[in-house]
Amino acid sequence: MLKSPSTSLIVRGVLAVAVGIMALAWPGITVLALVFLFAVYAFIASGLQAMRAFSSREAGPVVGHLLVGLVDLAAGVLALVWPGPTALVLVLIVGSWAVATGLFEITAAFQAGEPAGTRALYILAGLVSVAFGVAVFAHPGVGAITLALLFGLFNLIYGASMLVQGIELRRTGKTLRSLVNGPAAAVGTPGRLHSSSRR
Repeated sequence: MLKSPSTSLIVRGVLAVAVGIMALAWPGITVLALVFLFAVYAFIASGLQAMRAFSSREAGPVVGHLLVGLVDLAAGVLALVWPGPTALVLVLIVGSWAVATGLFEITAAFQAGEPAGTRALYILAGLVSVAFGVAVFAHPGVGAITLALLFGLFNLIYGASMLVQGIELRRTGKTLRSLVNGPAAAVGTPGRLHSSSRR
């Protein structure tokens, strides 16, 4: 089911939006709870990136998605194994993850060979991620609640972007299939009528 790139993008978008809502709706969040929430998100995102990588037909997107998946995995592991996480440590992990993921998304946009609209969405998602990372690095002394709010807003915007990418990719795929199958069906129909008329 998740072998389709569009489905993978839609699932990742829904996941990001859900995590964003949880982060925003949980006002008294602790650093430990935020670490756990971020780690779960990073692990699931890593798995989805791996699925996207292995569903790509060209080497460029495979490498790009695998690298993003490894960044997600490393960020999740770091968040969980770092002893006695503090808000500052989490800021460093989340900020580094956001910048690295954004840069890889922007790079993948130029390697994917996608239509211009899809490529623009990849770049937009990457820029949102980099901007979030820079904003977090610019204010390293934020507390857990502020970081949760920033993380929640980022996930809502990033998730919406992933959803739009997935829907756009699915729509493009359906259009291409109808264009390819349409002429074939049109060519086949007269032949069948002609053969039936000869009988």
